[in-house]
Amino acid sequence: MGVALGFSVGPLRAGQGRLPLLVEATEPDTSLLAVFEELKALVDEHLLRDGGILFRGFTLAGAEQFREFAASFGHPLLNYEFGSTPRSSVTQGVYTSTEYPAHQSIPLHNEQAYSRDWPMRIWFYSMLAAQSGGETPIADSREVYKRIPAYIRERFVSKGLMYVRNFGNGLDVAWEQVFNTEDRTVVEAYCNAHGIVCEWKDDGELRTRQTCQAVARHPRTGEMVWFNQAHLFHISNLQPEVRETLLDIVEEEDLPRNVYYGDGSAIEDQVLNEIRAVLDECMVSFPWQSGDVLMLDNMLAAHARAPFEGKRKVIVAMAEGFSADQL
Repeated sequence: MGVALGFSVGPLRAGQGRLPLLVEATEPDTSLLAVFEELKALVDEHLLRDGGILFRGFTLAGAEQFREFAASFGHPLLNYEFGSTPRSSVTQGVYTSTEYPAHQSIPLHNEQAYSRDWPMRIWFYSMLAAQSGGETPIADSREVYKRIPAYIRERFVSKGLMYVRNFGNGLDVAWEQVFNTEDRTVVEAYCNAHGIVCEWKDDGELRTRQTCQAVARHPRTGEMVWFNQAHLFHISNLQPEVRETLLDIVEEEDLPRNVYYGDGSAIEDQVLNEIRAVLDECMVSFPWQSGDVLMLDNMLAAHARAPFEGKRKVIVAMAEGFSADQL
C-alpha cells in the first residue's frame, strides 16, 4: 500500500487475505509513541475494514509504554472483569495473557463473548517471543459467520446460549479472583447489574448462569459476526480423559464450565465439531517477533494461542467496553 512517515503499510502475506494488516517500521529505533498520530489515522482508516493491525519493528520500552500506546486511542483501559481464565495484573489496565501451561492450546475466540459485556478493542504486546510456537492465531469473525452452516446459525440465533460456571474447588478460577472481591454482596450486585443468575452452593462456592448472544451485528460496520464461546466452554472441548475424570469427580451441573442452548437443552457434539472445523478453516497464524504489537477489533477478529517451548511473554490491554444491550 506504500510507505508513510517512518513505516510501510501492506498485507502481512500477499494474496492471503487482509487480516492482519502489517504496519512495519522502515527506519531503525522508530518508537510507536513517536509516530502515534500517524498510526492513529491509519487505525481509524483500516481497523474496521481489516479487523486487525500488526505493528512490527517499532520500539516500545516495556509495559508502561504499551499501556500508554493503547490508552492513547481515547478510551480508558478496562479491568479484566468476570474473566474466565487466570491472568495477573502487570500495570493499570495491562494483564498477562492467559496463564495456561505452555503445552495447551487456546481455541479461537472473541474476548469475553461468553458474556453480554465485552471490549471492542484488544491489544497484544509480544515482549518476548517463544523459542518455538506460541503464536496468537486470528480469524475474521465475519467470514466465520458466513461459513457456519445455515442450520447451525439459525438454531443458535433462535435459542441463544446459556453459559454455566462453577468457580473454585480447585477446578477453576476462584470467584474471589474473578470478581476481585471477597464480599458476596459485591458479587451479587455485579451479577444483578449484568443479567447473571448467581447461586451460592452448600459448600460456599458460586455457580452462575448467563444467557447470551450467539451472533452479533457490529455497531459500526453493520456486519454480522459469529460471537460466542460455545465451542470453548462446552465439555467436548476437553480432552476425553480429562472429561471422563471430571465427570467422575463432579456431576455435570458442577462442571467448572459448560454451555447449553438458551432453553437449557444440550448442544450436540456434532454441531460443535462443525463449528470448530469452520474456525480451523478461517485461522490465520504467523510467528511472533519480540516487540510486535497486535491490535484487534474484538468483534471483527477472534484470537487464539498455540502451544510453545521456551520462555514467552505476551501482555494484553482492552478498551471501549460495550454491552449487548446497546445492539
